[in-house]
Amino acid sequence: MADPIGAIGVHADLGVFAALGCQGMAVTTSLLIGDSAKVEEQQHVEPDWVSDQARMVLEDAQFAAFKIGALDHMEHISLIAEVVSDYPDAPLVLDPFGSQLPALAEDTDPEELLTVLRQLLVPQATLLMLSHVELGHLAETWRDLANGETVADDAQHLIDLGCRYVLVTGTPAGTSRAETGLRANTLYGDGGIVRHDRWQHLAGPFIGCGGTLSAAITAHIARGVDVPGAVQLAQQYTHGTLQHARRYGMGRLVPNRFYALHPQAAQANKTAAPT
Repeated sequence: MADPIGAIGVHADLGVFAALGCQGMAVTTSLLIGDSAKVEEQQHVEPDWVSDQARMVLEDAQFAAFKIGALDHMEHISLIAEVVSDYPDAPLVLDPFGSQLPALAEDTDPEELLTVLRQLLVPQATLLMLSHVELGHLAETWRDLANGETVADDAQHLIDLGCRYVLVTGTPAGTSRAETGLRANTLYGDGGIVRHDRWQHLAGPFIGCGGTLSAAITAHIARGVDVPGAVQLAQQYTHGTLQHARRYGMGRLVPNRFYALHPQAAQANKTAAPT
């Protein structure tokens, strides 16, 4: 999706890729009307155009990894799944809930959309990234949430479908009053937890955090880092972008994806940023 302010979508991803030494190539699925506070409306790109964009680029250029962001159009999911299935050896990072979007169209059944996503794209993913709340919504498409399954059980179900790793983000990590500001990101692989990282929660409010993290993971994978290592490096990078976030307008803070390239300017911005 194309976001005018560059906080989410392809513009944000391209910024992350550039900051981490990768050349990004983008396929746009929708055009947004919005600012740093909210998205008012979106116009979906015709599904055939999405497919044609992808086919043209992939037949022309070499590439090292896929990143798929927010998806809320049934035909887009089907066509994208068909395209990436032709490149089974390419790592694929799937972040299907990674943006602030308006409500789904009236003729879209949210459960059906999640089911199609689970059936067509999750099995092809090298890494699926989602929050614990989003994981719960996705789990509703295959089970009754009253059955008592844990986050680990749900992650394992998705891995059993073919996804290699599931990264669950933003879970509360503190058990004492002193730790109430901690949040955890947990990477699951086949058989259980691969890594569990705790981070100090930053107040924000932010826009584009999740997309920054998934794009950074993709960039590090593209540069040859294994998935656990890419997750670690991407979390460190993302935390830095939030520490040096900038307020473009009257809305939320936007991650400063180039903070490490211009450290003096980033520090000056950090000092001047509203609190």
